[in-house]
Amino acid sequence: PALDPRLPALAAHSAEAGIRLRPLDPADFERELERIYDVVAAGFAGNFLYTPLARAEFLAQYAPIRPHIRPETALIAEQAGRAVGFAFALPDLAQAQRGEPMDTLILKTIAVRPEAAGLGLGSLLAARVHEAASELGFRHVIHALMHADNRSRRISAHYQAAEMRRYTLFSCPLDAD
Repeated sequence: PALDPRLPALAAHSAEAGIRLRPLDPADFERELERIYDVVAAGFAGNFLYTPLARAEFLAQYAPIRPHIRPETALIAEQAGRAVGFAFALPDLAQAQRGEPMDTLILKTIAVRPEAAGLGLGSLLAARVHEAASELGFRHVIHALMHADNRSRRISAHYQAAEMRRYTLFSCPLDAD
């Protein structure tokens, strides 16, 4: 699919704000995760059902996927040397487990610090991940796990992305009787 036609303007606007995008450095993986953690904590703080993880738990959660990360699809947005956003995508490992060629990339997370919101940075990060995915030979990108009311769904709409699955949360009272 064609990229969002707003991208040249978004890239220019981000550059004017002193923001640059760079790939995650796998040789400095733990430090990069530390920087990403701070963006997650700030960027998701007000999201529905977001529960913060302790820093150590966050780092431990990402450690197993380290060998599967493609730096071109894990991007960090920096402003004055500080991480203000990131996009994190990995190949669909389930395809390999099924013996299929891995032609799908899962865009797992996009986060932007509140002070960098409104610049179109999330859209720019998504577009750069899509560009990298195409250059790497992926044929599909899944925008994963979005709440129905999350504004990141607007980013997916620019790619004519179609909903492929819905999840429902269930609750039941636990009576002490």
